[in-house]
Amino acid sequence: MAEETLGRSLTGLPPPGTAETVLLPGAAGRIEALVAVPEGAPAGIAVVCHPHPLHGGALTNKVAYMLAGCALKAGLIVARFNFRGVGRSEGVHDQGRGETEDTLAVAAWLRERAPGAALLLAGFSFGAFVSLKAAARARPALQVSIAPPFKYFENEPLPPRPPAPWLVVHGRDDEVVDYAGTRAILERYTPPPELVSLDGVGHFFHGRLRDLETAVSAFIQRQWPSVGRLAGGAADGLSSNHQPGRFHA
Repeated sequence: MAEETLGRSLTGLPPPGTAETVLLPGAAGRIEALVAVPEGAPAGIAVVCHPHPLHGGALTNKVAYMLAGCALKAGLIVARFNFRGVGRSEGVHDQGRGETEDTLAVAAWLRERAPGAALLLAGFSFGAFVSLKAAARARPALQVSIAPPFKYFENEPLPPRPPAPWLVVHGRDDEVVDYAGTRAILERYTPPPELVSLDGVGHFFHGRLRDLETAVSAFIQRQWPSVGRLAGGAADGLSSNHQPGRFHA
């Protein structure tokens, strides 16, 4: 019933089953976003944040694309967007501060067009940290963080724990963000997030996107049962630090 109500209340979005590029208002000027709407009645909304803008990060990043695909297959309206200074987004890079405001602006824009919709907030690398910072104000229903680079933000306070079920996926052989360091920081949270560790996987998930997709889709399926279809196929090398049964692949 909630999904039917949400479907009737949608305004100013692409038609069902389509995606469109939009320029929406932000604190530093216009924000370029690609908004995709599922074919059926939407069950919620999702915002996806890309990796570091100064190292080639953009909404076209393959991990950001995969995260958006998981959310769309789960029945969510998805916006993946370019941070300020990337693509057609106006403004200049702001070391994660202004980018947090960009994330909140995109979430607010979606919420205006889908009133009452629950939010999935997700990000990869730099985008994982920024979306984690945004969570305190965005109040997501689910949080997904892929290889969050805490070590690059040691001069900032540790972001508060998201007020929602929280998944972190990290490769054990990440050559950019140290796996052990990330795990140590995650254990400072109460409760700690669900951590899925991928054996033999580097920072950019080369050749292992399917495993990452399986982990994210399974999390959505389990934690948000009104949406989602579990990604099929086996996931070799997939492990979790939680009790058996917490993660199924």
